[in-house]
Amino acid sequence: MRGAYKTMKNVRSTIQGRIGCVALLMFAVLVVLTFRYAYLQVIQGDALAQRMRDQSGYEFRIQSLRGAILDRNGKELAVSSMTKSLFIDPNHVYESHDPAAIAADIAPVIGLTEQDILDDIAVGGGFVWVKRRLEHSEYEAVRAVIREKGYSDCLGFQNEAKRYYPNDALAANVLGFVGTDDEGLDGVEQALDPLLKGEVREERLTVDGQRRPILDSIFFGRRTYRGDYCKTAVLTIDSTIQFMVEQEIDRAMAENNPSSITAIVMDPKTGEILAMASRPSYNPNRFWEYPQDNWKNRAVSFIYEPGSTFKAIVAGAALQEGIVTPNQVFYDPGYVMVSGRRIQNWSNESYGAVTFTDIVKNSLNTGFAQVGLSLGAEKLMHYTRLFGFGAQTGIDLPGEEEGILFKPEDMRDSDIATTAIGQSIAVTPLQLVTAMSAIANGGTLMRPHIVRTIKNPDGSVYEERQPQEVRETLQKTVNRTLIGLLEQVVASGGGAKAAVKGYRIAGKTGTAQKIRLDSSGYMEGRYIASFCGFAPVEDPIFTVLVMIDDPSGGNFYGGQIAAPVASRIFAQLLRYAHVEPSTNPFSQTEESAEHTHSAVEEKRMEAVATLPEGKALVPNFTGLSMREAARLAEQRGLFFESEGTGAAVSQSLSVNDIVEQGTHVKVYFNPI
Repeated sequence: MRGAYKTMKNVRSTIQGRIGCVALLMFAVLVVLTFRYAYLQVIQGDALAQRMRDQSGYEFRIQSLRGAILDRNGKELAVSSMTKSLFIDPNHVYESHDPAAIAADIAPVIGLTEQDILDDIAVGGGFVWVKRRLEHSEYEAVRAVIREKGYSDCLGFQNEAKRYYPNDALAANVLGFVGTDDEGLDGVEQALDPLLKGEVREERLTVDGQRRPILDSIFFGRRTYRGDYCKTAVLTIDSTIQFMVEQEIDRAMAENNPSSITAIVMDPKTGEILAMASRPSYNPNRFWEYPQDNWKNRAVSFIYEPGSTFKAIVAGAALQEGIVTPNQVFYDPGYVMVSGRRIQNWSNESYGAVTFTDIVKNSLNTGFAQVGLSLGAEKLMHYTRLFGFGAQTGIDLPGEEEGILFKPEDMRDSDIATTAIGQSIAVTPLQLVTAMSAIANGGTLMRPHIVRTIKNPDGSVYEERQPQEVRETLQKTVNRTLIGLLEQVVASGGGAKAAVKGYRIAGKTGTAQKIRLDSSGYMEGRYIASFCGFAPVEDPIFTVLVMIDDPSGGNFYGGQIAAPVASRIFAQLLRYAHVEPSTNPFSQTEESAEHTHSAVEEKRMEAVATLPEGKALVPNFTGLSMREAARLAEQRGLFFESEGTGAAVSQSLSVNDIVEQGTHVKVYFNPI
């Protein structure tokens, strides 16, 4: 018994020992597993999770279709559509294929080199873009190669939005363009990029072991994500007017072979830009094929000396300050010396006794230099800034320049005189057309804008940009007088080639030497010709600016080459807007006036021949224009004064009276 008990005890001890060993072993295994689990989770957790994600699919950032850009009538200027982008999985290339073979098969059909493909494969990982936004023909060709060669495990397509400009180069410098990552890089595309771009969303494409989409991912490539935030922009641009303007500046480019041309059409009452065009330009569908200089919107970024177009502002300032009246007589010697600087007329001629109206009509530098000196630096620069020069207009476009102005305290007399004739300052085309629009608008300066409405994806209005008044510039009565002077510029002055038969147009021409960029002074024989005006005078609805930079066709005067372009634009605009023709009060020609008075004038000249020395015969001024009357008085040796506008109807001295030379004669004028 005792032996059996001892044996049983030994067995029990053995079993207990074995159980202890097993328990110890299990504990050791548990400790190892715990440490292993902790190692995998804590130390390698992120890497393993990413590896699993890479093996099971791809994560994508997808962009909703970019919002459209429309003209004021709803015509599409920029739209987006879905297209295919090609990607490659380098990991699977190395596992199942020859990289050189893939490169040789794919590169020719998408316009890349084999080395380009090999470089993409060398990047490694599970996803590398090969070519984004394929043309449809490229997509079909690549898809055929993938099917034929069995590349579906390493090559695939992803939907991406592609920007398209259906009118090619129309309004290109206004619209701008979009980069590879759907980022607006210029023009309206850049200015409104946060609104047009819309929403970015994360998506995942789940694939099987052969890299084929599975589950709901099968339909991923067919889905179009429209987003909830992308807007549609409606511009103030009228595509029909834009087309008219671009046609005319293309014609001017061919006729004058300039470095560039800029043209703007504005609604003076609202500040809306109806057309804005530059040449040279580009096609935004292929912007990368053009020099970057072609991308510039010169209407807002180009600064230049405005020349005589700026005299409209100086004339308005002088009238407002009471320094001049339209009929005030000046003596034009042909040139004046100011602080040692010679300022002469564009024709190098002396006009003798002339009225301020004649000074404006014929753009006499001597007269405006005198007027500028009478205004003084403070007042001259005050009105310059009042009309918006020297500061950004605030238009909703990128890249706007401020221009360059003197500080009044830094101006010498020569600076004042040259500024008064449109030199020594730098402006943008947009600033000039905005200032002229203020005159057309009764003296009220409006903020120019090119975005009219922004709409939500559902068509509701997100933002409507209303016209904004900036400030008043001139008194209403003064402004009407200024308009009358500018109308005569076109009717019978230096801007006559801007006229359109049957319509009343006001404006001012300009011819300015180009500034040297590398040093001080001006370029010899290099000019900028321009015209800026508005129509119809009785109710202006269009302000037009044409600026021709460095013409090389022979002519360079604004009245000779810019005014005719403006005339053709005005003619089309007025017909397009169905504006009825109106009678031009200044339409009487000098030929008809001369015919009316030819017989009387012959008798006058006969009488003059027999007059005693120092005496003058009073002529008959009836029916003559103010300019004709002033010249006739000068010829007779009389001091001319005038009152009113239009044609002469009466005079202070009787016809054929013999008086002392230098005697004052006042002639009264009424509109025809």
